[in-house]
Amino acid sequence: MNFTLSEEQEMLKQMAGDFLTEKCPKTLVKELEQSEQGYSPELWREMADLGWMGLALPEEYGGGGMAFLDLAVLLEEMGRACLPGPFFSTVILGGLTILDFGNNEQKQEYLPPLIRGEKLFTLALTEPGRDGSHVDSINVTATPDDGGYVIEGSKLFVPDAHIADYLLCVARTPDGVGLFVVDARDPGITRTVLQTMANDKLCEVVLNRVRVPAANRLGQPGFTWDSVERLLERAAVARSCEIVGNLERVLEMTIDYAKDRKQFGRPIGSFQIMQHYCADMAIDVDSIRFGCYQAAWMLSEGLPCSREAATAKAWTGEASQRVISLAHQVHGAIGVTMDHELHYYTRRAKAAELSFGNADFYREVVAKEMGLVA
Repeated sequence: MNFTLSEEQEMLKQMAGDFLTEKCPKTLVKELEQSEQGYSPELWREMADLGWMGLALPEEYGGGGMAFLDLAVLLEEMGRACLPGPFFSTVILGGLTILDFGNNEQKQEYLPPLIRGEKLFTLALTEPGRDGSHVDSINVTATPDDGGYVIEGSKLFVPDAHIADYLLCVARTPDGVGLFVVDARDPGITRTVLQTMANDKLCEVVLNRVRVPAANRLGQPGFTWDSVERLLERAAVARSCEIVGNLERVLEMTIDYAKDRKQFGRPIGSFQIMQHYCADMAIDVDSIRFGCYQAAWMLSEGLPCSREAATAKAWTGEASQRVISLAHQVHGAIGVTMDHELHYYTRRAKAAELSFGNADFYREVVAKEMGLVA
């Protein structure tokens, strides 16, 4: 693998960075965190006009036809900007999942409006009291009825469900596990935004006998729990790529502060311990970037990468703790105030660390891949 970005990727990175610096200042991030919707429809339309929603989706549906690795570059810039909104849920959890498991008619129906920014999607997987890591954790049922299905049960921590047009709901069927496109505005659905550290609009979704046509079942036949694990593997890598951008910005902020902040008549960056802190942070940031891009490249190439994806997610979660901790030590008291920008990155890094499985979970995945445990 070549870790150097291609010319196209460099242009995408520069363009995305410039756009988000101008359009998504921290004043907007604060405003959107406190808003009911949690995103800006105007900014969303601009992003759609730039082709971001369809960047890694095929041209035949109106997308850009680029690879997941290119999308990783964009996600990194979004992490750097702390971009609020449903991009991750709509594109990573929604669009790419439909591309993987939908038939041609389903792709034609759902992907073009998603790419145009007209429809929002999300994935409903985790359930109360369960971690969503095994097929036995699925208790929401999809019962065949009159040529369709009736779905009933509760889902937790569903990102952006309060504004989504469609839910991709994982449910138990008589023939195994199934994935269904559900109209999120069905009167039988109750959506409640949960209070979270990152203000990232995770929701509880209750489905009360929601009727779904048979045509709304994705991946039939052939959708299994292994399919769920593959889409979660990609989601974990995508989330890790966001945190690469997050921690890159934290490192830059910390170095700038160490240069400017004076103590005992000299910049604190001139003290050896501060230089060691910054060097340790840089080592962690570079290492997680390489790990994340390796996993993203393998996903783009269609190569098996369970071990690489798990390593990237586990290492990103552990490294983010160290980087954020050292950043706060360098910044001192100013770093924990709400007037400073550091808390945006701290809260998002902590939420991402637990998203789609924590470091312990992925260490077990790596151990299994290496044959160290059964």
